[in-house]
Amino acid sequence: MEYFKGNTAFINMMCNLSVDCDCCAIAEDPCMKDIGILSSLDPVALDQACMDLIYQSKDPGRDHFLERVESRHGTHTIDAAAKLGYGMKEYELISID
Repeated sequence: MEYFKGNTAFINMMCNLSVDCDCCAIAEDPCMKDIGILSSLDPVALDQACMDLIYQSKDPGRDHFLERVESRHGTHTIDAAAKLGYGMKEYELISID
């Protein structure tokens, strides 16, 4: 982050959301449909926005997804990154259609 300070953009693809990491050899099938593609210059704000969109979703797989995240303290990374100064949890969501 320091080396590329000010010259980095972050992109999250919220497509075919699964409770398992993409790198998992035997990952569970996706449980939520596509939400969209988000980008930001702030990685913490980006991840917070993604989580907020999941919480706001009416997708039938949302509860299963959130149970996995919450049971493993999945948002701890966002909180820790903000505390370490990698970004802020506040953001403005701008939709581009």
